[in-house]
Amino acid sequence: MSIRAFYSQSIESFLLEKSTDILGTIQKEHSQNIVRLQTNSWDSQVKILQKEVSSFKSGRILFECLIPRMGRRADVVILYKNIIFVLEFKDNSTEYSVQDLNQAYDYALDLSYFHEGSHNKVIVPILVSTEAKDISFKLKKSRDLVYEPLKANRNNIANTIQLCTEKIANQQSLNHEEWLNTSYKPTPTIVEAAQALYANHDVDDISRNDAGATNLNITSKRIKEIIHFSNTNKRKSICFVTGVPGAGKTLVGLNVATLNMSTDNDEYAVFLSGNGPLVEVLREALVRDEVARGASKTKSDAKTKVHPIIQNVHHFRDDALNDTNPPREKVTIFDEAQRAWDTHHTSKFMRQKRGQPDFDQSEPEFLIEVMDRHEDWCVILALIGGGQEINSGEAGLMGWLDALENKQEWDIYYSEKLNQREYAGGVTLTPDKLQRYSQESSLHLDTSMRSFKAENLSHMVHYIIHNEALEAKKQYQLFKNNFSVKITRNLNKAKKWVLRQARGNETKGVIASSGAIRLKPEGLFVKNKMSASNYFLNNQDDIRSCHFLEDVATEFDIQGLELDWCLVCWDADYRYGNNSFEHWEFKGTKWNKKGKENKRRYLENTYRVLLTRARQGMIIYIPTGDSNDKTRNPEFYNKTYDYLISCGVDSID
Repeated sequence: MSIRAFYSQSIESFLLEKSTDILGTIQKEHSQNIVRLQTNSWDSQVKILQKEVSSFKSGRILFECLIPRMGRRADVVILYKNIIFVLEFKDNSTEYSVQDLNQAYDYALDLSYFHEGSHNKVIVPILVSTEAKDISFKLKKSRDLVYEPLKANRNNIANTIQLCTEKIANQQSLNHEEWLNTSYKPTPTIVEAAQALYANHDVDDISRNDAGATNLNITSKRIKEIIHFSNTNKRKSICFVTGVPGAGKTLVGLNVATLNMSTDNDEYAVFLSGNGPLVEVLREALVRDEVARGASKTKSDAKTKVHPIIQNVHHFRDDALNDTNPPREKVTIFDEAQRAWDTHHTSKFMRQKRGQPDFDQSEPEFLIEVMDRHEDWCVILALIGGGQEINSGEAGLMGWLDALENKQEWDIYYSEKLNQREYAGGVTLTPDKLQRYSQESSLHLDTSMRSFKAENLSHMVHYIIHNEALEAKKQYQLFKNNFSVKITRNLNKAKKWVLRQARGNETKGVIASSGAIRLKPEGLFVKNKMSASNYFLNNQDDIRSCHFLEDVATEFDIQGLELDWCLVCWDADYRYGNNSFEHWEFKGTKWNKKGKENKRRYLENTYRVLLTRARQGMIIYIPTGDSNDKTRNPEFYNKTYDYLISCGVDSID
């Protein structure tokens, strides 16, 4: 996918065209109903820029340049004298707000990260507040070639651009035609992806499709084919989609749900998750975006449209208990299906909380039975994460396989990777378990899209947890120049490091294990309740947001979500000693060793989740402990610190 804009011309041609003709070209490309305010804004921008760049003898100008990862468009991009200028206009504004400056910064960073033609090129974002005062500026280059945002008004845009070309030396040559035609390989956050898909962007617009990544579009296309086949041939099917952490499983599921979100669609779909924070964040993100785009007038109207598409799986289950008819959805997507409850946990809950004394099924058994109520056809899409079970009572993949043993009429699709121990919940599947299945290699995603600067991060974490320091170090060497993994014993240093790294609206936050009880003396409270939507979605000036580095998100809050920069706080629940990791839990006044194998596996998966949440880099904080506090003996922490250093992690102490 190359750069796309509503209008793209050489500056020479731009200056010769009538402003009304340019406006007409932009309006023609706009697919939605155009409000007068937007038309006036484009008209103003065209007239301002025809006046401002009238002395330019070369260059290219683009209006409404698509930034697919965000589902938005940059107002104007100007290519001039080997520099890429990204202009964000705020018409009639008299001030340069931090939020607007960050928006311009975000567009510039996005081009630098994801557009091949912009790699290693000088990029200067400019906020144009048309009625604001002149502001003198100093050019400040970040750690790459993206400069901090400049401030301009309607009368000094050209002067600002000319000063940049004079002061910035040795920039690489910029071929405009090559720049326009080189590929754009976006890697959106799950929130950005959900918003873009809901706003009718194609999955190919917001996902990488290079040879280095398993193409999400291929996986999505195959799932569509299976759904259509099941519909046409009146078959009942289940698809298992596997993938490494951050590979895009949830995005695949959201794509199916948003493509089939109309109740009039014969393939009407619903996205289900038992992950409460994920459901809360995705719903709230879509509601806010729906209102911001003007698609709904009020949040109440937006909620009515959004909430049926994304639901909590437990609410779906409870509705099916009260109504024995087939659900209206023919396609159900179960996110993090490996976390569905086993028979004991489900039955206990149903007896105690739902007054169902005779209930004796696992969650997978019941959910399959609910979809089996359809007489003709249906499809279940089960999204399976490797090593992601983090709580007691989670059935894992085997819960689904056992539930399907008595459903011989179902077609079952899977990837050959399903047989790996990480997806099988610690159990290697035997051939007899798989012989009924149709193998589909496209149903596995093996490249992390979350950590777009470190595709091998999940491999490094795998080796850390499995006590293979040398292999972990080898993996880190493959990406350490692009993705930092730091470590410190000083919490203030850790916070300052994170704050220095984040630019624009990049997210940063503190995360820790829910069992990290003895981080309390450090001012880190893992038991405090917080709103996931406020933490992940609110602006930098909101103390409830992740940006303030005050609230701590646990594995339950952040699983399925991500942050650009993570501060991972490591307590003594998962400590290194006697040449291997030990598994502990804090009860009452002391640490107790975890005895059961499943509980040890859940703790390992907890740290697997925490260490794979960062998109751009992370720092691990390990306390020094306190020799006067037997619950925080320095020995609980020192060996863990030393082990991580042996894994190649860089200390900033």
